[in-house]
Amino acid sequence: MLAVLKNRSFRHMFAAQVIAIIGTGLATVALGLIAYDLAGADASIVLSIALTIKMVSYVTLAPIAAALASQFPRRSWLVTLDILRALVALALPFVSEIWQIYVLIFVMQASSAGFTPAFQATIPDVLPDEDDYTNALSLSRLAYDIESLLSPTLAALLLTLVTANSLFFGTAAGFIASALLVVSTILPSPQPSATTGLYQRTTLGIRIYLKTPRLRGLLGLTAVAASVSAMVIINTVVIIRAELGLSEQMVALALAAFGAGSMLAAFTLPRLLAGHQDRSLMIAGALIAILAQTGLAAYVILANAALLPVMLCWFLSGFGYSTVLTPSGRLLKRSARAEDRPAVFAAQFTLSHSCWLITYPLAGWSMSSFGMGVSLLVLNALAILGLLYARRQWPSHDPENLPHAHPELAADHPHLQSTADQDKSTSQRHSHPYVIDELHKTFPPRNQ
Repeated sequence: MLAVLKNRSFRHMFAAQVIAIIGTGLATVALGLIAYDLAGADASIVLSIALTIKMVSYVTLAPIAAALASQFPRRSWLVTLDILRALVALALPFVSEIWQIYVLIFVMQASSAGFTPAFQATIPDVLPDEDDYTNALSLSRLAYDIESLLSPTLAALLLTLVTANSLFFGTAAGFIASALLVVSTILPSPQPSATTGLYQRTTLGIRIYLKTPRLRGLLGLTAVAASVSAMVIINTVVIIRAELGLSEQMVALALAAFGAGSMLAAFTLPRLLAGHQDRSLMIAGALIAILAQTGLAAYVILANAALLPVMLCWFLSGFGYSTVLTPSGRLLKRSARAEDRPAVFAAQFTLSHSCWLITYPLAGWSMSSFGMGVSLLVLNALAILGLLYARRQWPSHDPENLPHAHPELAADHPHLQSTADQDKSTSQRHSHPYVIDELHKTFPPRNQ
């Protein structure tokens, strides 16, 4: 997996990602402390509103940002957004009103909504080899998992030396370092597609996404991941502290079990993907997570909650979660032309966070209203629906080269002339990597 770091461009981009997400982790800790200073016992309300603002900005602004990004050199776009995020981080220590937190968080998350899809779409251009790209995806997933463990620890160490406000300066330094690393990298900037109107550019990614069967399947599997992770992220502290009466340290340990499962998947997936289809592995990961949480729900209902079953379930949930999400970049890369990838990555960014926008409040409401066992069953019911939808939408036979015909095109059309295996006797029937674009408006029916 680490061999991919020999590529200088990817090495700099990966370093920029790691530094930026560690800085964001520090800001998350500091934000909680500042919210408590300003709101006291109502700090949880402030943070929940801030989280909702984050999700809403991701869902609404990512497609617009992708449309705007297509009009600028990619490196300049990424650097500008890094600088904007650094400026917001520098402003956060000086807030004196709660509404100021909301405004600054919106600006920071709006910048992230523009940065993250463009960054993700750059990696397959830097690493065109499929195996290298798979390793890069696993390494990226691993970086997020390690950050979830490292950032709180680093914040705790820094707080013994500096105040909470000072953590935001660390965040700003991370974004500035990220910008410098991006500047030092030569990034390709594919020409935008022929679509020119802002509305057309804004909706391009969503239209490609929803017309592509494997990506509709990815959306169903993303709903599984959102359901599984929402149970862990939202309810772990309640389960460990209230249900089991254990310490804050055990909360961290339970979350670490989820992260450890995710890390194990990130380490093993490159080898597994070399010999198995993405679809089969992702569905297997979804089943592992669903069965683990269903088993825990049955245990809780029959015998009450216990630490060991929770830890085992969280570990398996993390493994399934990462198995579902890590290969998603391969599907997005495969399903769009290079110039359309930023729009398609933005569509995944928007639609995936729409799933979390549903599952986060559902996890909290079901836990507070009905308890742990019912909450697990409610989230699992949603996950099962997502899995069934994915299996129905994503055919098991999903070749990259898809035979199809263009009866509407003249025989001398450049698209037909450029296809080596054209058979003029079958109404311009030919085969090539099939993606939605100006000449391919929909996927052919499966029976063809």
